[in-house]
Amino acid sequence: MSVFSIDNVSVSYGKVEAVRDVSLNVEPGQIVTLLGPNGAGKSTLLLAAIGLLGLRGRVRLQGRDISALAVEDRVERGLCLVPERRELFSEMSVQDNLLLGAYSRPDRRTVKADLYQVFRHFPRLEERCKQAAGTLSGGERQMLAIGRALMAKPKVLLLDEPSLGLAPLIVREIFRTIASLRELGVSILIVEQNARAALETADFGYVLETGEIVQSGPSAALVHDPKLIAAYLGGNSSITAAASG
Repeated sequence: MSVFSIDNVSVSYGKVEAVRDVSLNVEPGQIVTLLGPNGAGKSTLLLAAIGLLGLRGRVRLQGRDISALAVEDRVERGLCLVPERRELFSEMSVQDNLLLGAYSRPDRRTVKADLYQVFRHFPRLEERCKQAAGTLSGGERQMLAIGRALMAKPKVLLLDEPSLGLAPLIVREIFRTIASLRELGVSILIVEQNARAALETADFGYVLETGEIVQSGPSAALVHDPKLIAAYLGGNSSITAAASG
């Protein structure tokens, strides 16, 4: 059974249908990426999945329909979104931002242990734990945004453009860390502008164009697909940026 699924979902802004009849699945422990050009509806789909936009269709978490739940209830059940703009509390310390991620957890006894688990994956955050979040570099802010989501103990993590605005070396570091999260038992759905980095990290990929899934398959196959190379990968083997969305 899929740990997370989007089933025949459509999302509209007024009379404009931004996403049409989209279905995708994330299996337990799997990393899945959603690619596509700017304006294809990728971020819209994530916002609808977490409950910030209305939708037609179904969103399921561990087989249970969560389509009618409020955002906070979806988070409590194990679905967390790291938004494109990261949305940190700049005046608060790194550690306090992380602890805020655990605010909805009923069991407070393991929060400290989970904080150290985040520091193990992001050592730089431990070094800067007393600094204000607003003083961090772009890469460190992305690490903090992911770390804060992990403090909610998610079963599924939705990442919206984790490489946005970051230098190539930092992008590699971020994606190495995302891959390492498998050991925590977290399943991940990534919307990403850097198509090659996403496919090199993910197990499976979907391509969204004008609101519809037009292609899908194992990432190892998609990364060599001539159409995708021409459209998103630039035909070269280094990490290259594709269109954002």
